Amino acid sequence: MTERGERPVEVAGAVEATVEATVEATAEIGPAPAAAVPVAPPALVTPAPVPPAPGTSTAPVPPPSADGEEGAARRVSTWNIANALTIARLAIVPVFVVFLFAEGEAWRLAALGVFLLASVTDQLDGWLARKYALITDFGKIADPIADKALIGAALLCLSYLGDIAWWVTSLIIAREAGVTLLRFLVIRHGVIPASYGGKVKTVLQIVAVALYIVPAVPDLARWAAMGLALVVTVGTGADYVVRAVRLRQVANRARTV
Repeated sequence: MTERGERPVEVAGAVEATVEATVEATAEIGPAPAAAVPVAPPALVTPAPVPPAPGTSTAPVPPPSADGEEGAARRVSTWNIANALTIARLAIVPVFVVFLFAEGEAWRLAALGVFLLASVTDQLDGWLARKYALITDFGKIADPIADKALIGAALLCLSYLGDIAWWVTSLIIAREAGVTLLRFLVIRHGVIPASYGGKVKTVLQIVAVALYIVPAVPDLARWAAMGLALVVTVGTGADYVVRAVRLRQVANRARTV
């Protein structure tokens, strides 16, 4: 009994010693790392599309043209409302001439109405071309020609009827023809657009011619208006010559670079 009772005591002591050694080793090493659990990547959340503001266009914006404003001007169709008014002003000139040569004060007033209507289209087509970007090379050339055709026809008819001196008509027509020829001579270098002074000249000529068309207007009022128109006509003609020379010089320097 005694020998069988002593052996369990020794075994128990050995087990306790082994457990203590294991606890001490575990304390020194630290706890075993936990098994790595794969974490799924967070789901990508696609934001909801924001509706466009009212009145905002969703059409794609075209890339800017490499040629800038000149490239946009070249894409404008020649057949637009501004150029149509210019052509209509040219077509109405014969009607004005017929009315002016007809006998009677009523026909004179009818000629005045046609003349003023054609003059209004001159202002209207320029405004439309600028507002809606309808400026074309054809318009830059045809618009001044239409103005000159209307004013020239009125001056020639009034001089033939004895209302305006021939030298006045000759001076204005020579200036207008010279500027038109100058435009065509330098057109390979560029187009000379109508200047602000040219627009003022046209308005003054319209006023002066209208005073000569209307019956019973005092001669002093007619001469004052025509004299001012002549001064501006000659001055703007010289300005066009200077601009043409400068345009040609710039074109020549660009070719030599």
